[in-house]
Formats: sequence, structure tokens, C-alpha cells
Amino acid sequence: MRTWMLMIILVALLAACAAPAPSPTPPPLRPTSAQPQRPTAASPTPPPPQPTTTLAPTLTASLAPTPATPAPDPARLTWRLYVSGLERPVDLADLGDGRILVLEQAGVIRQVTNGQVEIAPFMDLRDRVGSQGSEQGLLGIALDPEFDRNGLFYLNYTDRQGNTVVARYALTPDGRFGDPQSEARLLYVEQPYANHNGGGLVFGPDGYLYIGLGDGGSAGDPQGRAQNPATLLGKMLRIDVHSAQPYAIPADNPFASGEGGRQEIWALGLRNPWRYAFDPATGDLYIADVGQNRWEEVDYLPAGAPPGANFGWNYREGAHPFKGEPPAGVTLIDPVWEYGHDQGGCSITGGFVYRGQALPELQGVYIFGDYCSGQVWGLWRVPTSHTWQALELMRTPANISAFGQDRQGELYLLDHRSGRLYRLERP
Repeated sequence: MRTWMLMIILVALLAACAAPAPSPTPPPLRPTSAQPQRPTAASPTPPPPQPTTTLAPTLTASLAPTPATPAPDPARLTWRLYVSGLERPVDLADLGDGRILVLEQAGVIRQVTNGQVEIAPFMDLRDRVGSQGSEQGLLGIALDPEFDRNGLFYLNYTDRQGNTVVARYALTPDGRFGDPQSEARLLYVEQPYANHNGGGLVFGPDGYLYIGLGDGGSAGDPQGRAQNPATLLGKMLRIDVHSAQPYAIPADNPFASGEGGRQEIWALGLRNPWRYAFDPATGDLYIADVGQNRWEEVDYLPAGAPPGANFGWNYREGAHPFKGEPPAGVTLIDPVWEYGHDQGGCSITGGFVYRGQALPELQGVYIFGDYCSGQVWGLWRVPTSHTWQALELMRTPANISAFGQDRQGELYLLDHRSGRLYRLERP
């Protein structure tokens, strides 16, 4: 995405695209009176694959300088091969019955049991998923908070016209597969270009569904969508999928009344949020937002932060000026950590705060990586100084399209290029 070859391909692709006229704003929805609950638990689209060296079955840690404060030892961590044979994997969900679901970008959901990919897919949606563009396809999954009882789950995909669909699905009566015919569309968003679709879905500790959408694509957000509250693009959305059909608006969304902006908006100023996660222990939110051509960033909101946060794009790329100045009275939130393309890498991939039991030294550490370089970092807040510390944990040859987390809090890494799934373990 950031190499010269990919830039040439992207320019050619964008030259063939034209932005459609904006769709009319739907009538306001009725805000729900449901109030956020206290934190309990919660769980961009990858650029086209880059040529890399063949990936070994085990991804070993690189040695990096240890910071002044106590930190994990990279030599005691490795990504061990869990399963192979996947096609462009982009997301993961643990069903809790011994099966792990892996989303393949073309529209198939595979089920993995005991380290083996089942022959029969969990669900095949290739009849409706469009994945012609390198950043299009089946992009995100979230299990309903009551999935074990109701068997409902949610998917985010681009359709054959390249537009975003967020839909709810149910299991088949025997509980073994997802039922494609059960699709109930919740949200449809026209996409002006083929890139920056976002695609993540996460249920927050408040029980609401959070939907990350990119700025609509092209480069530099030419129409200024990320800062425009009249469009859903470039935003973090938050909807209540349990109080009404197709959904209700949480009463404390910043534009819940329908005045000043779209009711679904919860936060603004994102370029292409490629994976975000709530810390299941604290309720804090971490967002990995892909940069333009210089800076990749990690955004952070502590639990209880008011809705309406503005993360700055396209006034800023990371913490750096990009285009124009924000209006008076607009407060922009800078990232808590960023890295430049001059340090390697080109497209951040967000992960999770580790809350498993196998690797106690990682407790509270946010694990994330870079798609192009294969680097993996740990990021944590130093309690005594309230500053942030980052440590490079590994350098892998993987094209890291996503991280995954099982119900025990253990972490996985998805390699977009090789189709392999790895689990974080001891060497």
C-alpha cells in the first residue's frame, strides 16, 4: 500500500473510479433510553499482499532494546503455527464450543477445530460479497453478547457494487453452520472508492455494536468526509441492535437527536480504522488507524470518555499537520503512539490487550503490528508516570492482516499472504 509499485496500482485504480452522488440522509431514528453498562467483556482493510520470504512454521522473536521500565522479554515469545491452508484470512471469532471461525476475504467463513480446517465451511457468502479490490470483501465479524443463547452474529462486508453492508445472521437449526438465508441488513453505506472501507465490528462493554468505517478512499480524504458529520464515512459508529429493529440509537450518541449530524456517529476523524478493541478488564478502547504516507497511529479512549471524540484526520496524520486547520472550538485527540514509515512498515494492524493466562508478563499490554513489515509491538501505560511505553516484540515475514483473541484471552496472528494462523506461545 505504501510501496511505489502499490502506489502506481492504486493511482490506476482510482483513475477508473468516480464518486457517486451522496445518498439522501435517512429520517432520524428514535434514540434508545438504554444507558451504558459498566465494562464486562468485549473483543482497515489490508493492502494487497507483498512478496516476502517463505514463512517458517514458527515465527521467532527478534531481540530489541529493553526499555527502562519492566517489559516483556521478546525472547520468551513466539508465534507458533496453529493452522494453514486458509485463503486471505482477515478476522477471527471463537464460538466457545471448540471451533474458531476465520473469515476469508473472498466471502467464505472457515471453521477450525483442534488445529484443523474443516472441509465444510461455516458459511459461504461469495454470492453477495464483492472482493475485486484489494481492500474489499468479507471484512469483520462480531458474535452477539448473548451468542451462546441466541446464536446471532454480525458481519461487515462490501457487496458486489463495492458498498458496505452490516448484517445480522443466525445459526442453522442444528447449530453447526451459519445460515446465509437468515441475513437481516442493518446498515448500508455507499462507498465512493474501492479502498478505506474499515470493516471492523466489536461489541463494547456497554452492549452496543461499534462499527469502524474508513473515509471512503482515494488519498488524502479529498471530499473531507472524516470531518463531515453528515456522512458515516471516516467515523466510529455505535448502534443498539437489541432495543429495536433494525437498531436503535444510544441516547448519548453526540447527534442522537438527529440535529447536527448522523445519529449513528460516536466518534469522528478516522482515516481507515483497521481493527480496534476494548480492553475486557478496563473497558478502554484502542484504535489502530492507518495513515496516509508518513505516520501510523494508535488512538486511545479510556473507559467512560464522552462520545464525540475527534481523532483529527484529515487535519492531522498522526500527531502531525496534514491539511488545513480545525475550526475554533474543535478539540482533536492525538494518538498515544505512532511510528513513521521511515522506521519501516506502511500499514498498521490493530490487535488486542492481552488478558490471557499463558503469558502473565503480557497482562495489560496492547499487541499490534504492521501489515507490510511484519513487525509486532507491545504498548502499555506506565502507571507511575501515566506515560506510554512501546517495545518491538517481533519481526516476522508475515503480512499481518489481523490479530485474533479466543475466549481465554490468548492471541492469534493471521498472515494474509500465506493463509496461516499462528498462536502466541512460549518458544
